[in-house]
Amino acid sequence: QVQLVESGGGLVQPGGSLRLSCVVSGFTLDYRGVGWIRQAPGKGREGISCITESDGHTVYADSVKGRFTISRDNAKNTVYLQMNDLKPEDPAVYYCALDSRSQDSCVYAGMEAWGKGTLVNVSS
Repeated sequence: QVQLVESGGGLVQPGGSLRLSCVVSGFTLDYRGVGWIRQAPGKGREGISCITESDGHTVYADSVKGRFTISRDNAKNTVYLQMNDLKPEDPAVYYCALDSRSQDSCVYAGMEAWGKGTLVNVSS
């Protein structure tokens, strides 16, 4: 059974940085895309970044482009999200997710395996 566990969230000041980790167990990340999705209080879910395995292709939402960087270490079955220049609009629960049925998918709506999330707060 696939399990995803996020870590690395916390409270930072505006302009600060955090690095989120997503460790996947019970499932190999070979040929699987992995995404990060966030949900702010009172708002819907927003897919913010995804990385494929076959060519390391990355995608970013406009809201985080240039500030966040996604990467992966298949040997550790782990995906990372480096978040720099955090802004007051970034606080949310951040989830990692994947589509276990499709190869290298970065379609957020198809991602059926989710972690429980890690909370990110930005405040001075």
